[in-house]
Amino acid sequence: MGSISNPENEQNIIKTKPQGIQFIEYTKNSTLSYKTHQSIVLIITFLAYASYHAARKTTSIIKSSLDPQSQSSNDTLQSISLLSWLLGSGWAPFNGANGTGLLGDLDLAFLFVYAIGMFFSGHIGDRMNLRVFLTIGMVGTGLFTSLFGVGYWANIHFFYYYLVVQMLAGLFQSTGWPSVVAVVGNWFGKSKRGLIMGIWNAHTSIGNISGSLIASYFLKYGWGWSMVVPGLMITIVGLLVFLFLPVDPESVGVDKDGDGDGDKPVEKIGAEVTKPLLSSKANIQKEKESPVGFIEAWKIPGVAPFAFCLFFAKLVAYTFLYWLPFYISHTAIDGEYLSDVAAGNLSTLFDVGGVVGGILAGHISDRLNARAITAASFMYCAIPALYFYRNYGHVSMTINIILMLITGMFVNGPYALITTAVSTDLGTHRSLRGNSRALATVTAIIDGTGSIGAAIGPLLTGYISTRSWSAVFTMLMVAAFVAGLFLTRLVVAEIASKWEDSRRGSISIRRSPLVEV
Repeated sequence: MGSISNPENEQNIIKTKPQGIQFIEYTKNSTLSYKTHQSIVLIITFLAYASYHAARKTTSIIKSSLDPQSQSSNDTLQSISLLSWLLGSGWAPFNGANGTGLLGDLDLAFLFVYAIGMFFSGHIGDRMNLRVFLTIGMVGTGLFTSLFGVGYWANIHFFYYYLVVQMLAGLFQSTGWPSVVAVVGNWFGKSKRGLIMGIWNAHTSIGNISGSLIASYFLKYGWGWSMVVPGLMITIVGLLVFLFLPVDPESVGVDKDGDGDGDKPVEKIGAEVTKPLLSSKANIQKEKESPVGFIEAWKIPGVAPFAFCLFFAKLVAYTFLYWLPFYISHTAIDGEYLSDVAAGNLSTLFDVGGVVGGILAGHISDRLNARAITAASFMYCAIPALYFYRNYGHVSMTINIILMLITGMFVNGPYALITTAVSTDLGTHRSLRGNSRALATVTAIIDGTGSIGAAIGPLLTGYISTRSWSAVFTMLMVAAFVAGLFLTRLVVAEIASKWEDSRRGSISIRRSPLVEV
């Protein structure tokens, strides 16, 4: 492990080094290695974004408590009576005739502000201390998630209270993703990035699962607790972020000299040569780097196609995130309806499939060195998975579970790949000439564009589902198809590149004098 020992930088390093790391080094009486810092980054950012998703998942769990009796037009009175007995009478104003639409409006408000905030968050994140920025976002998210739950004890039945609280929660939630991806990108290079980030991105599904289980458990004490407990959890994790998260190697005074595993961010030049994104002069040049502008980031090759692909991919993923527990509780499985608690617990299997899909997509894209081919293939495979889940998921619990796992794998796989490895690849693209202050902006552009789709999907579902859930699934299948189409040009380019490489390889083998028969 090497350290940055320039006396002129020592005072600045002390100021930027997190207090928790200073305490650990003080107790050990030695500085932490580069690899130890990498481990801390992975653990802290994993916990951070898992807590973001746990707080985000809560509203999908309490929907059946707020609006227990909304049914599609072909449901019988007997089914409505059974659901009323299972789920209770609901919470005004969401238990009225337009309750499902109001819940859709809450999702739209949250995700619309989240999407707009994402663009600004990336811009700000490349210009200030990401540790402080992330902490502010997490504490703010915890506050407004809890305030939604406070409406239960305060007996608030005013729709616009919940609307404003959700909008502010969405604003603070938007700080999370650009920040954690930028921090991880500062510490890890391109080698095996897809696999590493595929595993790391399990935080999304782990957060959804833990949020579902926690919110479902506390429903028996009142739906307010299902919001307040995750809100308190993300606040606590936010404090851990402030105390322990090292933003980049320079902020804690370490470099990779002596660790020698090639994990410093690298940029591919040609087919064989690599160079560090941050050269040996990076510490001198870092202060001179100017953040990449919003328009300039859009012009980076590959950003626009992947951003628009994610628009439709997140439309599908977030429709499941916000409506799957509601759909399960309102759909008879093997002739029986599940309670809202059981539906919330069952819905976590979608995210279990998502963990597998994220890791698998990352590993495949690393092995093939083909992000676009992998993402497009997963999106096309999601189409039959969605069809079978809608048409055969009700046959039995076993079939429902199997199809839900498969659907989660194909829906969340490309979503995870694009928002992690692809965003980091593009944020360190060779056109940036080693400028490290673009990661948050590029990540925000891609995920912000996707989040607009994430807002539209749940909104449309809130209205379409009152007429037909089959129409909802048709919408999702069309969205998955369009998502794949946006990557067509990149897929063709990757195939052509591989064909050319294989051709050159075969020619060089035939001509090489060192090859003996």
